[in-house]
Amino acid sequence: MHTRERSIPRALTLFVILYMAICSIAAINQGNTEFLMYGVMMVVFILCVLAINMRVHFTRSALWLLAVWGCLHMLGGTVPIDQRFVIGEGSAVLYSMRLHPDLPRYDQITHAFGFFSATIACWEAARALLGAKRGFGLSVVAVLMGMGLGAINEVLEFGATRVTDTNVGGYVNTGWDLVSNSIGAICAGVWCLNRRV
Repeated sequence: MHTRERSIPRALTLFVILYMAICSIAAINQGNTEFLMYGVMMVVFILCVLAINMRVHFTRSALWLLAVWGCLHMLGGTVPIDQRFVIGEGSAVLYSMRLHPDLPRYDQITHAFGFFSATIACWEAARALLGAKRGFGLSVVAVLMGMGLGAINEVLEFGATRVTDTNVGGYVNTGWDLVSNSIGAICAGVWCLNRRV
């Protein structure tokens, strides 16, 4: 059963504060200005989720999915890896890890998971705000919202490349990010068709 939260669970709050603090300290110690900028953007996103939650009361599941996505994102840019796991372009951080040339990068898996999570939250928000029933139409709306958020993410990543040196990558990386975002959003849309919330 998915319970709707009027307040954020204490364990979730502690989890988010802990990973934000650890990753921010790691970024400062590494002189990683790119991820300090992402840390600031994460705080803005967290505040947006809190504000929306006050109105729509996300389920505990949706809140945890979003929190885990944030953690995966922050770890991706701050956890160093051995250079041999960087196949193709990228810095020696978790985001660039690819265990085999035919497998997706950590970044692509994080994008798919992240926009799966965002689409679940969009579905819950649309359902609460529109008073809509479960069904194909609501799932399509949620998928389109999730894909739109994915596109906004790519615009923000592009903006980051104009301000500082980043590990974001070029056109091919953006293309794979958009594909990963879409896969996550579509999977969430299919999953929402069968939700019992």
